[in-house]
Amino acid sequence: MSHDLLIAGDFCPQNRLAPVLKSQSGAEIFGAALPLIQAARLSIVNLECPLTSASVGLAKIGPILQADPAAAQVLVEAGFGLATLANNHIMDYGRAGLESTLVHCREAGLTTVGAGFNLEEAESTNFFQLAGKEVALVNLTENEFSTVQNNGVGAHPLNPIRNFAAIKAAAARARYVVVVFHGGHEMYALPSPRIQQLFRFFADAGACAVVGHHPHVSSGYEYYHGVPLVYSLGNFLFDDPRVQRADWHLGFMVGLDLGERVEIKCYPYAQCRQKPGLQLLEKEELAAFEENLARLNQIIADSNLLEAAFDEFCAQVARRYRAFLEPLSGTWLGILQRQKLFPSLLSPRKKRLYHNLLRCESHHEVLLRLFQNSQL
Repeated sequence: MSHDLLIAGDFCPQNRLAPVLKSQSGAEIFGAALPLIQAARLSIVNLECPLTSASVGLAKIGPILQADPAAAQVLVEAGFGLATLANNHIMDYGRAGLESTLVHCREAGLTTVGAGFNLEEAESTNFFQLAGKEVALVNLTENEFSTVQNNGVGAHPLNPIRNFAAIKAAAARARYVVVVFHGGHEMYALPSPRIQQLFRFFADAGACAVVGHHPHVSSGYEYYHGVPLVYSLGNFLFDDPRVQRADWHLGFMVGLDLGERVEIKCYPYAQCRQKPGLQLLEKEELAAFEENLARLNQIIADSNLLEAAFDEFCAQVARRYRAFLEPLSGTWLGILQRQKLFPSLLSPRKKRLYHNLLRCESHHEVLLRLFQNSQL
């Protein structure tokens, strides 16, 4: 089936996918999804890593990702025409990694959006025509180590005030404004209430559709005043044998048809399970996926259920975040703390202080600037 736009989630061709790319036969990994990708007027994928052979990565928290530059040509041969770069890994190999990515994408004929060598470039909206329809694509990401700081190199950062202006400006020029957003909570299959408010805010600003990825699991969607809000597509092709969760391997592409109202269609698949590659779901697996998708959509439609689900998720990750805050968590005293043989250093007063520093916008602003300037 042909769509105006087909949008896929996180593409990181590492581990078992890497030798397939190097053999220049990477299109084989898309399987039965290949006709869908090639039939769309424009197919879009999130390039979740720089295309570089560099060996020195960025000093950051979290994994450092990269892929063979041949990936750009493989994507083009599969039918993709545009790669979104606003994500938390595109700067994993610094400016050189981004430069390499842009060069190889350009040489392959793959358009990019969402990152640049200054804020103006990173925030730049991509405008294009689809069968006589003027379309704008705005691509941005939550702020981690990849986003532009001090007008330097990086990805288009989440800044609701500037993002609102960018969407409004795009809507003044194009009939259809699609926002592709990278953010949310990893391994959580629902939007938080904040993420839901943010997507709805983008719609109020003039977006005709908002599509998200980053959590590494697929989520649900809703129509808000007629605007489809797709909260997470899940991984597209992202091989990591260390991850044993079944939902890591399930996701969907979304087709968008641009009419009086934007309509969507989901294409569920499994990726990188027993072997590298992607297989569209069928029969019992497809029915189970669609049943779970309906369950997620029901929660998204009820603010009370959504709040309760997020409370449950926070309770599940509380121990990890407590360890982030405890200054001794990586020492032998931290081990004693976990065994309740040594008291926590987070007194009730210290917890109240942290709460206020994070909650209050002015305190938060100062902390960010001090960290940024290495003054803490």
